[in-house]
Amino acid sequence: MPMVEAEVTVEVDPATAFAVSQTTGEVRLRWDPFIRRQRFLDGATAPAKGVRTLTVHRSGLRMVSEYVSYAPPRNAGMRMVDGPWFFEMLAAGWRFEAVDGGTRAVWKYNFRCRPRWLAPLAEQIGTWALGRDLRRRIDGFAAGCADPEVLSSL
Repeated sequence: MPMVEAEVTVEVDPATAFAVSQTTGEVRLRWDPFIRRQRFLDGATAPAKGVRTLTVHRSGLRMVSEYVSYAPPRNAGMRMVDGPWFFEMLAAGWRFEAVDGGTRAVWKYNFRCRPRWLAPLAEQIGTWALGRDLRRRIDGFAAGCADPEVLSSL
């Protein structure tokens, strides 16, 4: 199963880094280049294990995902419940750990593509495309961790 990963060290504590990663609305859009829109579903108003979200990628692709883990300030994980036809499976996880000078943030995506006969090529393309998106996204996260407006919203 293909996996892409990116990491960064930010100059805030793990609780703050985790909180930035879970921002929503206009605050999220300040730093996250991946998202055009995102909202909680089923009446939820905050992230937690079992909470579902609707995310619209900047390209217009839509995905419903569900938190499978939520353990502030250490980690959060999600899995795709419904999304683009070419993903058989997509999951993401974020880990945060204290290091000298701040927090090490590691973000990972695991995925499988369909149809199976096309998967070897599609997964190579997916590794490149998702890897590029993830690097842009974690760079945006690092900028968010240094943005006074994002930090004041926490």
